[in-house]
Amino acid sequence: MVFLSVAIVSEVVATSALKSSNGFTQFWPSVVVVAGYAVAFFFLSLALRTLSVGIAYAIWSGAGIVLISLVAWLFLGQALDGPAILGLALIVAGVVILNVFSRSTIH
Repeated sequence: MVFLSVAIVSEVVATSALKSSNGFTQFWPSVVVVAGYAVAFFFLSLALRTLSVGIAYAIWSGAGIVLISLVAWLFLGQALDGPAILGLALIVAGVVILNVFSRSTIH
């Protein structure tokens, strides 16, 4: 799960820098985006050594959605209304259920 955690954090950092890259016209934010996604996919590939691809991707994308939404709310002024918060809570619930109750997480 360490590899998957690094992949998630790297993807969130890369996605957070996308807005600042201004369509890849700003050099350093663009470097952060490319490097962040490269690190994310590298560590996701390492995580796939012990996790099934469907479960790993579900956790990676679900956690990424929630974390990037929090970053956007905290630092980019994105508003989160009730339905958005409910949807994010359901994603968190799904990731928790996969990790705690599913026997499919490790192959």
